[in-house]
Amino acid sequence: MADTWLTTLITDTPQAGFELAITLSRRGVKYTQPDTDVLKSLRPEYANSADALTAASHVIAVNFQTVAAANGYWRK
Repeated sequence: MADTWLTTLITDTPQAGFELAITLSRRGVKYTQPDTDVLKSLRPEYANSADALTAASHVIAVNFQTVAAANGYWRK
């Protein structure tokens, strides 16, 4: 993937930061497995797995920590 989509980690609000964290997480999966057909075929497996959903939540949380730190935790 050669498109430049991430130009900054700075966001106006924590909500926007959390949404960026989700985007970072989803993009990470897309970079790791670029074959859309494979991703779709695997979805039923992880969509019904508590462990897989917990792991996905963890990845989002780690990305949110990164975005929050980049934004100075939105402290003024």
